[in-house]
Amino acid sequence: MTSARRAASELHPATRGFGSAADAYERGRPDYPAAAIAFLVERLGLGPGRVVVDLAAGTGKLTRLLVPSGAEVIAVEPIAEMRAKIEGARVLDGAAEAIPLPDASADAVTVGQAFHWFRAEEALREIDRVLRPGGGLALVWNMRDETDAIHAAVSDILAPLERDTPRGRKSDWAEVIGATERASFDHAQVVDEDAFVERFLSVSFVASAADDARASVEAQLRALARGAGTPIRLPYVTDVYVAFKD
Repeated sequence: MTSARRAASELHPATRGFGSAADAYERGRPDYPAAAIAFLVERLGLGPGRVVVDLAAGTGKLTRLLVPSGAEVIAVEPIAEMRAKIEGARVLDGAAEAIPLPDASADAVTVGQAFHWFRAEEALREIDRVLRPGGGLALVWNMRDETDAIHAAVSDILAPLERDTPRGRKSDWAEVIGATERASFDHAQVVDEDAFVERFLSVSFVASAADDARASVEAQLRALARGAGTPIRLPYVTDVYVAFKD
């Protein structure tokens, strides 16, 4: 077994739900605000002649927004069903702990909504290996604004299934990667009932739950959506952390 295959086989058990939920993930998850992408492009120096690796690219939510920069975009994703949704970039089967690229082959690495799944020390060593001197690492997070009544109600519905599942909000990412810069951007997603339901059925620990538990969550989400009326506006804060290799 190659190192990439071995690393992929060691993914957190909760991620097994992403394969079956790839369609829901693509339809239901928010994109990223234009201001955050512009910040990434400027700070990472993306443009023609540059190479950026979008690590744990999922269905390509961040990948496709980097393509207009003119840089060569390489998406690395371990889950086949997610990988099949990515368009407009070179796509590789691989994991953060075993990136299938040569040493010093990238000018930048981005990670959207995924670093909490990585074994941080191993992933950071691999990222350092593939980055050229002066290259940048950027983590991007759409964080749900739980002061919003709808988001708060969703959290109450999902909480019984969460248990110890890794979540983006549980770590100080600036400290983890040694970030020298952080920026935050307001963002919002406007959804109808079906997209609202798919947004939260695509959460890892919901997608990987038993059928009866997932059906219960879906029923509660639909009731919440119907009570709120559609379209529903879901507010987020998009946090970006940037660190550079010496």
